[in-house]
Amino acid sequence: MIKCLVVDDEPLARQLLESYVARVNGLSLVKSCENAIEAFTLLQQTKVDLILLDIQLPQVTGIDLLKSLKDKPRVILTTAYRQYAFDAYDLDVVDYLLKPISFDRFLRGISKVFELKQVAPTEVQNDSSLLRSYDEAYLYFKEDREMVKVYLKDILYIESLRDYVRVKTATRQIITYQKISYLEQTLPERKFTRIHRSFIVPIDKISSFTPTGVKIGTIDIPIGRNYKNEALRALNRNNVLMKQE
Repeated sequence: MIKCLVVDDEPLARQLLESYVARVNGLSLVKSCENAIEAFTLLQQTKVDLILLDIQLPQVTGIDLLKSLKDKPRVILTTAYRQYAFDAYDLDVVDYLLKPISFDRFLRGISKVFELKQVAPTEVQNDSSLLRSYDEAYLYFKEDREMVKVYLKDILYIESLRDYVRVKTATRQIITYQKISYLEQTLPERKFTRIHRSFIVPIDKISSFTPTGVKIGTIDIPIGRNYKNEALRALNRNNVLMKQE
């Protein structure tokens, strides 16, 4: 079992990596830390085999954390910035993942760690446990000065507002600074699908649809021309059949 530590100051990024770790047999999450100081303290007390480490951290960067460690575990760097790649490989990291990170790209990076141990990674396949965890799954969204918890099962749709998104539930809406492409990678693909450049919807909330749009309750949401095929594949994966007209 490879013991993992996630270090990232963004709550959504931590939750995404935690969900990816949970999907791979042979990986075990020790803890998620939001800064390098917290991670350094943990590493003095607990042995880990792999750090999934963001570079741009408050106060102490991920690069500085690595340089401070005498007994380094394997490290995969995660960042939105390409310019650190040279420094990263100079520190002998296993891989360098650019955000937003897809599960396939994550798995390729993890495969390199398993290769060093001469073991092949496999994805966890347990639909009942996935369903149970989904009922309890949530994300935090920053609104004004507070972090607001939103359960995934309560989301009606997510709408892009350029550099912001609107997260709509039955009881409230949250507008937060976030790219819709990042949420597309973060949300479970079996439960959510992007049907338009501006919209992500939960598949189980769709009450009816046509080739050009879906209805969630009384809300009409368009299907973009470039997203139609993927939207139909997502619906069919979830045993929703569409009568072609």
